[in-house]
Amino acid sequence: QVQLVESGGGLVQAGGSLRLSCAASLLTFSTTAMGWFRQTPGKEREFVAAINWSGRGTYYADSVKGRFTISRDNTKNTVYLQLDSLKPEDTGVYYCSADTDGGAFDYWGQGTQVTVSS
Repeated sequence: QVQLVESGGGLVQAGGSLRLSCAASLLTFSTTAMGWFRQTPGKEREFVAAINWSGRGTYYADSVKGRFTISRDNTKNTVYLQLDSLKPEDTGVYYCSADTDGGAFDYWGQGTQVTVSS
């Protein structure tokens, strides 16, 4: 059973920072690509960032490039998302996800709320 547990969300003013964490109970974590997605009311879930198994390959949505940083610690089975220079439009529920079969993100956490006030 794969479990992904996000933490670190909260309320922050525009321009501020947050650090999200995702702890994974996944035996193959060190060989699994991980990602972060977000969803706002009335919109579909959208891709935010992803990281390959080694951490040397990272990918970002254009809307967050240069402001967000994804990283991972394979010794702790944890992936992080550093959110800097936050904007009100970054508000949403942020989900951690694992790509366990090399084809698509197939496991999801419960999400953590990020609210950015103007």
